[in-house]
Amino acid sequence: MKIGFISLGCSKNLVDTEMMIGLFKKNKYEIVSNPADAEMIIVNTCGFIDSAKKEAIDTILEMAEYKKNNCKYLVATGCLVERYKEDLAKELPEVDLFVSLSEYDNFWGIIEKLIKKNKDTVNDYTSMLSPFDREITTNGYYAYLKIAEGCSNNCTYCAIPKIRGPFKSRPFEEIIEEAQGLSDKGVEEIIVIAQDTTKYGMDLYGKPRLAELLRELCKMNFHWVRFLYAYPESITDELITTVKDEKKIVNYFDMPIQHISNSVLKRMARRTNEKEINELISRIRKEIPNVVLRTSLIAGFPGETDEDFSKLKEFVKAVKFDRLGCFAYSKEEGTPAEKMDGHLPAKLKKQRANEIMKVQKEISKENNTRMIGKKLEVLIENITEDGKYYVARSYREVPEDTDGVIYVENTKDVIIGDFVEVEIIDAMEYDLVARL
Repeated sequence: MKIGFISLGCSKNLVDTEMMIGLFKKNKYEIVSNPADAEMIIVNTCGFIDSAKKEAIDTILEMAEYKKNNCKYLVATGCLVERYKEDLAKELPEVDLFVSLSEYDNFWGIIEKLIKKNKDTVNDYTSMLSPFDREITTNGYYAYLKIAEGCSNNCTYCAIPKIRGPFKSRPFEEIIEEAQGLSDKGVEEIIVIAQDTTKYGMDLYGKPRLAELLRELCKMNFHWVRFLYAYPESITDELITTVKDEKKIVNYFDMPIQHISNSVLKRMARRTNEKEINELISRIRKEIPNVVLRTSLIAGFPGETDEDFSKLKEFVKAVKFDRLGCFAYSKEEGTPAEKMDGHLPAKLKKQRANEIMKVQKEISKENNTRMIGKKLEVLIENITEDGKYYVARSYREVPEDTDGVIYVENTKDVIIGDFVEVEIIDAMEYDLVARL
């Protein structure tokens, strides 16, 4: 049987999809990339905010069209299923099977029940999803390393704790074993992820162990070591020093701060305030002068006044983050923020988010212009259709075009996957142009 996968949402969800693919391959199934060829299509959904829910539903309905031809089974998994399994089962009869996150421990047993008509193709393998069975679906030069599940921060706007449960660190030794396997496969960049990487180890060991983990990863054959989603209240001096001292760790901090107004931060149940955030940013930039700072913000949170928003806008102008994403507040069912007073009109929320992004667009162009004339080591990942440019990233950009890319003039042959030195010769709002 031929199986097709679609993975929606974040990189943490992608790791789950990769484990599913690995389990199917272990059970001797063929994985196909074109849904038209698939006899079973699995959509791993995201259910974080309204736009993600809509994308998931639209994708499921799109995939259901293939059941008119070759596809026999349509399966939905992931966060949206965890949140709304019963409702989805009523509304989407096109789906043959819904598998929630809480059922992943018996993933293959559930799948086997669906395909029991083809019992001769089923082998007696482990039923659980395993990180050691992962089939890496990125380009092979980078891979994600998920070090924990869930979240215990309980920010008032966020449904993640309800969907994925409390924060649960993976054992240190298990992570190291998986990372060594990825290194042995030739992965050049390892990207450490969790909902909040800086909390790693607190639940298992009573102390944060992210810095220690990063140092162990640096002993392997990775060229770059990167970590994402570092909540500001848990960024320690040890972590900053580790990033500064370890040459393999890229000088890149992704710190979701969400807002700068103390009154909004308090209603969000965030654990930092304006003074602490500004002091942390200053400390990181002082210790690591060429550091890239990325953050995410929410505009239009319940009760956000004109003054709160103005403060946020002025903060963005003053700090000049290298990377920044701002999202209009999304009312999530079952969260404390849903029941708060002062919800703003959708049009105003969107307007405020767009206003922040307009400011950031100018800052990004300004920051990029300052890069002209500088030399950077980049990873060559692709080539444009017309063949005129290689598509590359430096330590300053995370994968999948999140931070933009560097277009390198194709003046001599370079092997995809190589690290080369380039000089920046032109700048756009989010992308750079370089020559070898």
